[in-house]
Amino acid sequence: MRRSFAVLAGVLLTGACALPASAADGAGDHGFTLQDPRITESSGLAASRLHPGVYWTHNDSGDGPYIYAVDSRTGKTVARITLRGIGSPRDVEAISIGPHDEIYLGDIGDNFGGKWPYVWIYRLPEPKELKDQTVTATQYVVKYANGPRDAESLIVHPKTGRVYIIDKKEDGGHLYEGPAALSTSGANIFKPIAPVDLWATDAAFSPDGRHLAVRGYLGGIYYDWNDGRISRKGRLDVPLQGQGEGVSYSVDGTKLLYSSEGADSEVVAKDAPDPPASKSPSASGGPSDGTGSTGSSLKLGAVVVAAGVAALFGVRRLRRRR
Repeated sequence: MRRSFAVLAGVLLTGACALPASAADGAGDHGFTLQDPRITESSGLAASRLHPGVYWTHNDSGDGPYIYAVDSRTGKTVARITLRGIGSPRDVEAISIGPHDEIYLGDIGDNFGGKWPYVWIYRLPEPKELKDQTVTATQYVVKYANGPRDAESLIVHPKTGRVYIIDKKEDGGHLYEGPAALSTSGANIFKPIAPVDLWATDAAFSPDGRHLAVRGYLGGIYYDWNDGRISRKGRLDVPLQGQGEGVSYSVDGTKLLYSSEGADSEVVAKDAPDPPASKSPSASGGPSDGTGSTGSSLKLGAVVVAAGVAALFGVRRLRRRR
């Protein structure tokens, strides 16, 4: 019986320790270098909530219908997703993740400053398993209420799921609001709702949706969101990069990560302004104990071991009574 107890206890302890540790330990949220030679023009960045520690990125024009999942601890690509069901991408400039683990890709660039009468947004479910695969995407046609324009910033509000675009103008652009729900029938009209004092190359919502960070080549600004009635709060500590075109909050909202075009480009992490007072969210987006899903796994493991040990002692006590 003693041997059985020891063996079973060992199994329980091994099982508890083997519970999956999350990449959300924050190691990669301090910055990393993109290792994939296929990623030469990283033009957007978005932190995965479904796979903490993973960041999604994509190339600029000329690469094809692909997005890349990068493990921020190593900088290595862990999956390349091919989008199916869309046309040929023209100038993909931005990526964002909505409230239901859906990825939005903004084919919204227009280097000719108004040549394209319409642009596109692609939406696809974030894969639950990170491996090279093909995923069916939905394509939406986008037009602006005041005519064509160049843009590199697409953001999806993490609570409402509403999509916004910021156009790219050297003397400052505007925040454009899309319809409450995108439609595949006809064009989706985006209307200007607020000025943005920056030549914007990307933007990101804080995980709680309270703040909007907008970056440019040489600086950045963050705003209080206020349901779209944005108010300027201060400047961002944007690093000097070769061609900085990506920004994303970390999953816990404490860091802003900045990416740049170029082979083997560095993703630089800076402290986010006004970080959330609460601890890091769990992988599912809910509250946690501040240790991330790793802490939750350890707690679960401890409960499993305790229950197993209690059961074994109970069995031994029953055997003694017989």
